[in-house]
Amino acid sequence: MTAHARLAQQIRFIIEVDKAKEILRQTLLTQSRRQENDAEHSWHICLMAVVLAEHANTRDLDVSRVLRMLLIHDLVEIDAGDTFAYDAARVADQHDREARAAERIFGLLPADQANEFRAYWDEFEARTTPEAKFAAAMDRLQPMLQNFFTEGASWRQHGVTRDRVIARNQHIADGAPAVWDYATRMIEEAVNAGYLKP
Repeated sequence: MTAHARLAQQIRFIIEVDKAKEILRQTLLTQSRRQENDAEHSWHICLMAVVLAEHANTRDLDVSRVLRMLLIHDLVEIDAGDTFAYDAARVADQHDREARAAERIFGLLPADQANEFRAYWDEFEARTTPEAKFAAAMDRLQPMLQNFFTEGASWRQHGVTRDRVIARNQHIADGAPAVWDYATRMIEEAVNAGYLKP
């Protein structure tokens, strides 16, 4: 493959993933209360990972690897759509839909990069490495923060309960135990404030 052909493939991928800016999530922004898009979510969790890396479950966390996972893990939603965390029907086939999307979207890249991006996506999904566990912790914490600081807007809209939030997010402890401790206190505050059903 020529350098020009490789660059053309990379640009095609870059234009394709611009669509992530159009994928609206259920979480609302804390100020305007409009729906957040996937690109905003990815930026926010990347910044969170840099700021909160010291709370990771391991001292030798590869933050660069975490950032790569966080930047690409939701690109699959361009094809698969956003799956609301508490929608049991959509969650049931989420991985299959997203795996098909990963094949197509990462397949736009030159083969070496396609394989690399797919490996990062698979690592994130498996949550077995310290980096994947920490990345997943950031991915779960961020919508919890947004829900709390919008007075439970999305939680209240969908009738989400305390036990469902805990079940969905307790693996934050695998990547960042101190962050999970903070999150559990926040959940209790949310219940006490009426943002979240007991």
